[in-house]
Amino acid sequence: MAKRQNISSGSKFEEAYGYSRAVKAGDTLYISGTIGMDYAAGAMPEDPIGQLRQIIRNFEQPLSAAGASLRDIVQITTYVSAPEIFQQIGPEMGKIFGDVRPTNAALVVAFPVPGVLVEIAATAVVGCGS
Repeated sequence: MAKRQNISSGSKFEEAYGYSRAVKAGDTLYISGTIGMDYAAGAMPEDPIGQLRQIIRNFEQPLSAAGASLRDIVQITTYVSAPEIFQQIGPEMGKIFGDVRPTNAALVVAFPVPGVLVEIAATAVVGCGS
């Protein structure tokens, strides 16, 4: 039986809304939808590429806590506020993920948080990117 590990970012919303930043089950890590908020600074970039880069920085904590890295990500779901946002961030995602090349589904959605242009959820398999 796979062991379960809930990983928290410390956000008050995790307990209040009943979710974890990430859950590791066996060697698989599931990272919740993540926005480009710099929680230490309490600010979010206004541009989609800035938000994308912060999302990737926000992935570092749960990946590290699970013993994984960006190279272990095998699947992402990218949510954007408008189709043209995906066109803007796509080339940057290509640079970030390089030869890792996880699967990706992209969806246009309305966000409940003002100013959010991009959100990404990810699945990683610990150690597969070594």
